[in-house]
Amino acid sequence: MGVLNLHFVFGLFGNATALFLFLAPMITFKRIIKSKSTLQFSGVPYVLTMLNCLLSAWYGMPFVSKDNILVASINAAGTVIAFVYVMVFVIYAPRKEKAKILGLLALVFSIFSTVVFVSLFGLHTNSRKIFSGSGAAVCSIIMYASPLSVMRSVIKTKSVEYMPFFLSLFMFLCATCWFLYGLVGKELFVSIPNGFGCALGVVQLILYFAYRNHKDAPMKLIDVEMTEDKPIKIESNKNGTIIGLV
Repeated sequence: MGVLNLHFVFGLFGNATALFLFLAPMITFKRIIKSKSTLQFSGVPYVLTMLNCLLSAWYGMPFVSKDNILVASINAAGTVIAFVYVMVFVIYAPRKEKAKILGLLALVFSIFSTVVFVSLFGLHTNSRKIFSGSGAAVCSIIMYASPLSVMRSVIKTKSVEYMPFFLSLFMFLCATCWFLYGLVGKELFVSIPNGFGCALGVVQLILYFAYRNHKDAPMKLIDVEMTEDKPIKIESNKNGTIIGLV
């Protein structure tokens, strides 16, 4: 298989896995719509996702970088999907949170407009590619680094409850496909951030398999006499630390 064919194949697989990641939050937004509340969810990640997709889609345009139409197409789709998520969040968010997200959305459009204006009217050919690619790469690295807090929580609590396996798996597969796509096509602005994402994906999967069968410390029940002869039970672990009331 030729280099061009490999480049195209990795791009197709990258598109497929990225589309899965873009659609994964639909479960969350079904809950938001059903409850008519944003619950405890944050809208910030979806605004940042939108910025990442806008910058990456711009980088993939033929007049910015050659032979990256697959980068442009999937990120254009991601932009639309992320915008829908943000709008749903804004509809059901409390007034204070709504103002915050709309402010961030305005900032995203301002940043993107600035990148487009500077790259179109102030830069040409290779300098345009470097400027646009650098912005997209930095934003991608920040996006891939966002699960670090979740990984820290997994290590601290020894629980993978908030790090779903399939989400971690597809993040790893997506980053790997785009890393190989950038490597074969000699696109540093694609390979570097996705190589970083691939490494983090490996760490997430290792953490998942390390803690997936972890069980909490054995519990024991202690009877405590209360006033009016109404006993309750306090749940504690083997070290005697109180866990909660039963």
